[in-house]
Amino acid sequence: MNTDTVRPAVTELRLSAFKTHRGVTLPLTRLTLLSGESGSGKSSALQAYEILARLGSGEPLARAVGEVAGSPAACVPAGARPDEQGRRGFRIGCTVDGPAGPVSLDLAVQAEPELRIVGERLTGGGETLLTTALTDPNRPTVQAAWHTAGATPVTRAPLPDDRLGTSLLPLRVAGKTEGQRLVLAAAEQVVVALRSAFVCDPRPEVMRGVGTGGTGGAGQDGGCGADGAGGAGRGAGARRSGRGAGSGGGPGKPGGAGGAAGAWGARKRMGSGGGEAGSWGRDTEGARGEGRLRSSCDNLPAVLERTSQECARRHAVLVAAVREACAGPVEGLRAVPRQAGGTGHGAADAAGVAGPAGSSGPQAGAVGVRAVLDRGALGELPVEQLGDGELRFLALALVLLTGPEVLAMDPVGEVPSAHQQMTVMADGMDRCMDPRQARELVSLALRMTDRGHVRLLGTVRDPSVAEGLPGVQVLHLGV
Repeated sequence: MNTDTVRPAVTELRLSAFKTHRGVTLPLTRLTLLSGESGSGKSSALQAYEILARLGSGEPLARAVGEVAGSPAACVPAGARPDEQGRRGFRIGCTVDGPAGPVSLDLAVQAEPELRIVGERLTGGGETLLTTALTDPNRPTVQAAWHTAGATPVTRAPLPDDRLGTSLLPLRVAGKTEGQRLVLAAAEQVVVALRSAFVCDPRPEVMRGVGTGGTGGAGQDGGCGADGAGGAGRGAGARRSGRGAGSGGGPGKPGGAGGAAGAWGARKRMGSGGGEAGSWGRDTEGARGEGRLRSSCDNLPAVLERTSQECARRHAVLVAAVREACAGPVEGLRAVPRQAGGTGHGAADAAGVAGPAGSSGPQAGAVGVRAVLDRGALGELPVEQLGDGELRFLALALVLLTGPEVLAMDPVGEVPSAHQQMTVMADGMDRCMDPRQARELVSLALRMTDRGHVRLLGTVRDPSVAEGLPGVQVLHLGV
């Protein structure tokens, strides 16, 4: 069961019945761009992937769906009619290639009247490795059966109906028989691939500190992909009552006391600022202190200070890319201390308050760092004064040039990094950019994905930005 894909990666996304999609299969390569008219389902495809990724990370179903789509009903295909019991739902799935060969995961989710996973199927190596089915609507469980191939062909047991059964298998499967070892290998491959996803949506207005992007403020909503340091996390009220610890979250927290650690170990604590990383690597003060880039990229100056010190070669590549994308001369890019009482520049004032882990801290009188472009004879320009397209380019380029340890995500600590492959998900990848900037960003992404450690799934308005670039797959939706 060996393939050419050493690192687990999602190579197919199935949208059997999800929002505007019915019976859609999307093959995914190391660099896939989705294009199409407005309403063709580009963003919906990324949402389905993110729901799978969150479930693979151990999140409860209510959080995975609520954080991504807003409500379970929003995921149900338009025109879908309820059955006799008033039930409606959606179906999504994926195929993951890796050392265990192609492994397929398919989910059937009931969205109404109660959110629950009513069916799950994991297949690989010519075997059905796991199936689940809802047998008693009055119980918050599904009946699961997994491949054993021992004295008993299958093992049956109940599993919670708000968790991905595949991520729970290592807690239930002993691995004593060849069949059990096959189940464990397939489950690990799927979970590693799904957990290795980073959703990136740089928001210039937040990066400049406009609206809800401030440090320790009222908390950002799901559009930023981050919760404010002291804000109220979204979705707590949407969770179903009657769940045990870990299925709900209090204000500003990604999960309850039980957490969504899933089957792959407790989440690591990030930095001395406290705060457990929680499901999906949610942004905490510890993450800020460690210099890990959040999805909205509002803490870019602190991260830039860290990355420029850690790898001069990659920083030089970043500067060269920014030089091609920005108007005017660019001789350097760096983070500099911001002095107390200086003129405010929104997020630049606050993003680096704690300083990256291991640094000597800000200079005397400084209250954080700000990112600036060195324009030679023209002097320094704070990056928050760049245009929206330039800011988004800078943030996305930084993501492509880093790895999980620099991003606010939960890396798979149980698997060596050499066996992992991060997937960057960028909706509206060319948003705010002119064709030259967008093409430069796609070219940079192609160079980085060629190395085999990062993959990219993005959406673009103009597919011509990838013309003539070998290795870029463009899928036109709604045709």
